[in-house]
Amino acid sequence: MKIVRIRLPGEEIAYGAVEPEGIRVHRGTPFVAWEPSETVVPFADAHLLAPVFPTKVIGVGKNYADHAAEMGGLVAEEPVIFVKPATAVVGPGAPIVLPSQSEEVHHEAELAVVLGAVARNVDAEDVGAYILGYTAANDVTARDLQRRDGQWGRAKGFDTFCPLGPAIETELDPVGLRITCTVNGEIRQEATTEDMVFGVAEIVSFVSSVMTLLPGDVILTGTPSGVGPIRAGDRVEVEIERVGALLNPVVAVP
Repeated sequence: MKIVRIRLPGEEIAYGAVEPEGIRVHRGTPFVAWEPSETVVPFADAHLLAPVFPTKVIGVGKNYADHAAEMGGLVAEEPVIFVKPATAVVGPGAPIVLPSQSEEVHHEAELAVVLGAVARNVDAEDVGAYILGYTAANDVTARDLQRRDGQWGRAKGFDTFCPLGPAIETELDPVGLRITCTVNGEIRQEATTEDMVFGVAEIVSFVSSVMTLLPGDVILTGTPSGVGPIRAGDRVEVEIERVGALLNPVVAVP
């Protein structure tokens, strides 16, 4: 099943499920109460939002050896994690706003894990029961600020720096999925999740040993090599096999 979050007429926001003829609006959320309504919104009329609004987004750094190398480092012995604020999250089609404080903003295509249940100290072999599904993410990063600050909170925390979407795919094996990122139609990143140093189960288990994960929280699983600059006027597309394509324009700060 593909789960989406849409804006309805009158500014109401609802979850829905993708069907052949459109998006069937559901009452409640996929985390608590979840039942279909009679309303089906045609695809042409659907205003997609980020498919989830998490309490927090956890990122994993240098989880592809080739990306670690292009950043001038080695992979770690355990996952290196950081936090992006929920206010960084935007959906498909929403602009990535380049902040005035940075002159070097990069794209980072990633597979994102969406939690479906409260998770704390979960063993790797039990992780599947806590995952709702997967979506595409762009871990937008102000690379010059990342180098300058040493820690990554500012570089990765600006508003609009975490596009998610277009949908949460709930029936998916995350192993061996193709990940691509294109900028203005040019392929910048291309890899598969087979290349990850730490797999999804290891990552979720590790993060849950540090902090409690809540339903709807998102974990970004790392980016492959090929990260590079984006500029005002660009169109950035992250595509995850069987999940879909996440397209966002890039604009300068007003």
